[in-house]
Amino acid sequence: MRSPRPQLLKAGEGSDHPLAGLLRPAAGQPFRWSEQQGRELLLVEHPRCQAVFSRQGGQLLHFQPRGERPLLWCATRWPKIGAIRGGVPVCWPWFGRHPMEGGWPHHGWARLSDWRLIHKEADAEGVRLVWRLELHDWQVELAAELGERLSLQLVTCHRDSEPCVFSHALHAYWRVSDVARVGLLGLDGAEGRDLMSREPCRQEGELRVIDGCHQVFQQGGRVKIQDAGWQRRLCIDGGSNPNTVVWHPGSRPLSEVSWAEGLGFLSVQGAACGEDSVELVAGAEARLSLKAWVG
Repeated sequence: MRSPRPQLLKAGEGSDHPLAGLLRPAAGQPFRWSEQQGRELLLVEHPRCQAVFSRQGGQLLHFQPRGERPLLWCATRWPKIGAIRGGVPVCWPWFGRHPMEGGWPHHGWARLSDWRLIHKEADAEGVRLVWRLELHDWQVELAAELGERLSLQLVTCHRDSEPCVFSHALHAYWRVSDVARVGLLGLDGAEGRDLMSREPCRQEGELRVIDGCHQVFQQGGRVKIQDAGWQRRLCIDGGSNPNTVVWHPGSRPLSEVSWAEGLGFLSVQGAACGEDSVELVAGAEARLSLKAWVG
């Protein structure tokens, strides 16, 4: 006799995500809209997973496969105006500070803009959604496939007559028991740049956060977060992305995030930035991908 399929963890059973209270079983209704802290949210409730998107930023804020802890971390408090910290913000069409315009927003316009949901569907395996943002001669779409695994793909189309250079990232905040108790595997020998020291870096062995980390590695592919506190291994696959970015502020304060709350994430991002920024001619496309699952 087959054992019953595990159910989604409930609030208070290890899924103390700030959005967990919004999610309730809704038979036959995989998608519904809600509001939280002044943001319009799309709630996804499927037998294989739960998820929450914000229309602002087209941003996946929460993803929880059936029977697992949430994969993504999200801050409890959001600013009244500005970007939501957590989930998978889309950094676009530049990563970090704009190279020429000092007053323009950090990480670009995408995470501050309202996106349009142009497609959604559900079947027995999970859900698929596509969000779109159009900005002048640019169009960017975020395609999400959610079920037992998370899969995101960011596709940018440049429609101007002149070539351009831009950078982008899927700035994921992965939920962990305690950032001091996790190790990141898969970057041994990878070279890159340390944005804190502003020096070249080379990773030796597993990466551990001692007191802050902000490194851009010239390597995509698969890495793994080994979480001793939860006895969980989280597999993250950046595919053919040119860069993997690893970030945590350490003891440096984050706006509206307590020190204890900040210990609950490690940011491992898929990116094309810095020396690996993308040059697009008219009509060309650029793609960035990010997949994750519990392994």
